[in-house]
Amino acid sequence: MKPATTNPSPELSPPPRGELPLWRLHLLRLGYLVLGGGLAVYRWPDLFNHDRPWPLMSSVVTCMLVAMSILAFFGLRYPVQMLPVLLFEVAWKLTWLVAVALPLWLNQQMDPDTWASAMEILWVVVILAVVPWRYVFSNFLVRRGDRWR
Repeated sequence: MKPATTNPSPELSPPPRGELPLWRLHLLRLGYLVLGGGLAVYRWPDLFNHDRPWPLMSSVVTCMLVAMSILAFFGLRYPVQMLPVLLFEVAWKLTWLVAVALPLWLNQQMDPDTWASAMEILWVVVILAVVPWRYVFSNFLVRRGDRWR
């Protein structure tokens, strides 16, 4: 009689190559929750509670960030497919920090509003921590792109 073999549980077996393990998916979901929830708490009220017409750029930024939060909530269900949302978040925040905040800081010209913005934008460290960078590298930079014809 053969000894009984145990089949590893699907939860314990490693994911197929190119897929993320479950713990990474949950970590991504945490990033989407922080992004979407934070924007919902701080930006959605601006969308619904304004007494007079908005200044143009203020209205554009608010609407764009509300849309970003909605997309982040989709990331709770589809964490891998919505990775470009997190990449956009990282890209614009790092661009702002390097192009706007860093030169002002180096020249000791940061005013209180810029400091406040920088402190909010530095929350990008949460997103930087949850993004599976090896996956991004292998699937967005190294892997052959979709055909053009």
